[in-house]
Amino acid sequence: MLRELTVVAVLCAAPSLFAQEVRSFDPPAAFGARQSVSDLRLSPDGQRVSYIAPTDGQGSVVYTLSLDKGARPRAALRAAGKPDRLTYCNWVSNERLACEVYALVKDPTYGFLSFSRLVAVNADGSNVQVLSRRDSQYSRGLQLGGGEIIDSLPEQDGAVLMTRVYVPDDRIGTRFGSSTKGLGVDWVDTRDLTVKQVERPREDATEYITDGHGTIRIVGLRQKVRESQDNGIIDYLYHPPGSREWRKLSDYNYTDHTGFNPHAVDPDLNVAYGFKQKDGRQALYSVTLDDSLREQLVYANPEVDVDELIEIGRHRHVVGASYATDTRKPVFFAPQIQQLLASFQKALPNQLLRIVDASGDENRMLLFAGSDADPGVYYIFDRKAHQLQTFLVVRAALEGVKLATMKSIRYPSVDGVMVPGYLTLPPGAESARGLPAIVMPHGGPSARDEWGFDWLSQFFASRGFAVLQPNFRGSSGYGDAWFRDQGFKSWQLAIGDVLSAGRWLVSQGVADPAKLGIVGWSYGGYAALQSAVVDPSVFKAVVAIAPVTDLAALKEQYRHWSNFELASAFIGQGAHIHEGSPAEHADKIKVPVLLFHGGFDRNVHIEQSKRMCERLRAAGGKCELVTWEDLDHYLDDSSARTQMLRKSDEFLRVASGM
Repeated sequence: MLRELTVVAVLCAAPSLFAQEVRSFDPPAAFGARQSVSDLRLSPDGQRVSYIAPTDGQGSVVYTLSLDKGARPRAALRAAGKPDRLTYCNWVSNERLACEVYALVKDPTYGFLSFSRLVAVNADGSNVQVLSRRDSQYSRGLQLGGGEIIDSLPEQDGAVLMTRVYVPDDRIGTRFGSSTKGLGVDWVDTRDLTVKQVERPREDATEYITDGHGTIRIVGLRQKVRESQDNGIIDYLYHPPGSREWRKLSDYNYTDHTGFNPHAVDPDLNVAYGFKQKDGRQALYSVTLDDSLREQLVYANPEVDVDELIEIGRHRHVVGASYATDTRKPVFFAPQIQQLLASFQKALPNQLLRIVDASGDENRMLLFAGSDADPGVYYIFDRKAHQLQTFLVVRAALEGVKLATMKSIRYPSVDGVMVPGYLTLPPGAESARGLPAIVMPHGGPSARDEWGFDWLSQFFASRGFAVLQPNFRGSSGYGDAWFRDQGFKSWQLAIGDVLSAGRWLVSQGVADPAKLGIVGWSYGGYAALQSAVVDPSVFKAVVAIAPVTDLAALKEQYRHWSNFELASAFIGQGAHIHEGSPAEHADKIKVPVLLFHGGFDRNVHIEQSKRMCERLRAAGGKCELVTWEDLDHYLDDSSARTQMLRKSDEFLRVASGM
C-alpha cells in the first residue's frame, strides 16, 4: 500500500514567468494570453526540467531549470516566430535537448508550405546542431519534414534514433551525390552529428516504431492510387525478434479507421499495441509479432472510442489507455501505476491527472493536474520521499481568478436523438435563467469537446454568458454511427444538432432568446454561419473564426498535394457542396456577422472569409472581417487573441442589446 502523499505548496516562481505588474484585471488579456508554460520535460537524472515559454507575437523560448533550491531558469533556445516557431523539446541527455523548429512559408505555386527541422542544443544554449538532413542547391525536391526522434536511447548518452527525410542530390557520380529518397532511420550523435544508417530510406515509408530499446520493429508504408495520390491505406510490416526480415502485420485505412493501427511495441511480451474497430467503436488490441499474429482485445468501451495509449518512462512502456465519456478516464494495466495514480487522486481530488514524464529510474516524475475550473498545475513527485511538490502553473494570468464549472448535459435534437454536450455557466451564477448565451460548436469536424479547461468558453462565461458546447453528430470519439459521413456530407444532421442546442437553451429558460449568439472556430465557424443560413431566427449574432464558407474552394486547397483525392472524397461531391456552403447563401443570413482570420492560414485559406463578407455585404447584410497578415489558423499570438476576445464580447453585447 502507498503511504499518504505529502503535498508541498512551493511554487517555483521563475521571474520570467510570474513577475507581473499590479494592475486591474482585464479579462480579454488574461484569457487571451498564451500559456505561461508548455511542453514540460524532465531530464533523465530527474534534476532538471525544460519548458517552453511565450515571448512577443508567436515567439517562444526554451528554458531549463534545475530543481535545486534557489535555481533560476536559463534560456537554451529562442524562436522569434517570424516565421520560426518552437513546437516541442525532449532531453537526449542530462545536459542536452532536441527541439523541433517549425516554419510556415507561402509559395506562389503550391501555396502554404510547412517546414520542420530538429535541432539539438545544450542546456546552456551552446553547441547547436541541426539533426535533420540539410538541403543544398543540388537537392531535387523539397524536404518539408525534418523527421522525428523515435527512440531516445536512454543507455546511449546524447545519441538518438530518428527518422530522416532523404531527397535526391544531382551530384550523382561524385561521392556527394545520391539518388536515395524517402524516409529512413538513422542513429545520430546529437553532439557531433556522427550518423549511422539503421533502416534504409523508403519512398513509401510514413513511420517507424521501435521497441523503446533501440530496435526498429514496425514500418508503415503508404499505398497510392497512382504515382502521386494516396489511397488512405497504410501497409504495416514488422521485424520478428532478432531478424531483419520484414513480414506483413496489417493494413490500416485511416479514412474509415478499418484495420489494425499499431502505436507501440512491448519487447518483453513481443506484441504491438494499437487500435482497431470493435462493434463500430475504436478499441485497444495487442498483436503478437510472430507468424501467429495472435490478436487479443486489451480494452474496449461500449459507449465511446478508446483513443489514447498511456506510456511512461524513458523507454515509453505502455501502462494503460484512456477514453472520454463525460470526462476522460484512464485504464491501467500496471498495478503499481494504478496505485500511484490513486494516491495522486486522493491528494488532488476532482482533477484530471497525467504523468507527463519520468526520470530514467522513475523515482522522480512530472505530473499535470487540471480541471474545468483550473487551467492546470505541474507537480514534481519524489517517489522515495513520497512528496508531491507544486512546481509551475500553466496560466499565470488566471491565478486567483474564479473560473466557471463545466457540466455535462444531453439535449434532444429535432429528430429526438439525445446529443451530448457541455454547459458552462458564469462563475457564481445563482440562477441559470434568462442569461445571455452562446452555442459554441467545436472545430474538426473530426473532433469533439471534452471536460476540462477551455480558455474560449471560460472567457465568455466570465463575461456573463452561458456557453453550450455540443458534440453534434459528425463529432469523433463516439463511434462510427455518430460520426456518420462527418460534418460536411451530412451537414444537415450536424447543423440540426447545433440549432437544437440553441433552441434547448431557450426552452429550458437558461437563455434569453433575444441574447443568444453563436461562436465557432474552423468547422465550428462553418457551423455557426450555416446555422444562420438554415434558420436565421435562432441566433441573433454570429462570430466565426477561420471558418470554412465554400466547400468547393476547400477541396481546391489540396489540388497540388498527394491527398487531393482523399480530401475531395472526405468533403464529397453532389448537391451538398452548393447547399452546404454558407457563402452561396449569404442572402439568407439576417443577423450581423463578425469574422476573424489569419493571412497565413493553410487549414482554411483567408479567401473563405473574404468571400463570405463580400457576399454578405452585397446581399445587404452586416459583416466585419478582422485579419492578421502573418498569423495562421490558430492565431497563436496573445495580442491577437486579446483583440479577438475584446471585439467579440463587444459585438455580441451590441447585437443582443446589452
